Amino acid sequence: MGIPPAPTAHNTPTSFDQLVTTHRRGLVRYATRLLDGDTASAEDVVQETMLRAWNHLDRLTEQRGSVRGWLTRVTHNIAMDHHRARRARPAEIAWSEFDAERTASVDDPAHEVEDRVVVTELLAVVSPVHRATLAEVYFADQTAAAAAERLGVPIGTVKSRVFHALRAIRSQSAALVA
Repeated sequence: MGIPPAPTAHNTPTSFDQLVTTHRRGLVRYATRLLDGDTASAEDVVQETMLRAWNHLDRLTEQRGSVRGWLTRVTHNIAMDHHRARRARPAEIAWSEFDAERTASVDDPAHEVEDRVVVTELLAVVSPVHRATLAEVYFADQTAAAAAERLGVPIGTVKSRVFHALRAIRSQSAALVA
């Protein structure tokens, strides 16, 4: 944006206040029509118009052309930019009751208990050695190398145990669903 220009004979806070007082209300009505009745966006457009007017206040005189015409054109251009920006963005989707229920259920303690029961049942399917390996890798969040060191086995053994344990759990969970 930059620093506002230094005051001149026509570029003073008083002349800017007069410009805003004279033209703001009409520009808001015009922008509201352009933006299909969206008064909040219209206010934003007029605010941007007034910022540009402040930056060009030294050139906004009736001797150089219609001030209202310049303000209206700037308002029109900014409103069209708003329309283009809306088309460029994906459409906004309202929050539905389904989304609210799903979000609420994520933190539901009953689901957490249910998940723990299912995981405990599925871990019972694998041998104690495989269960200990899964506990190191997934529950203790260890790398294969760190788990191998803690379990006292080679890295390849850890990877093999994880692979076979997960395969057994997947086949068991598929049997539970079917």
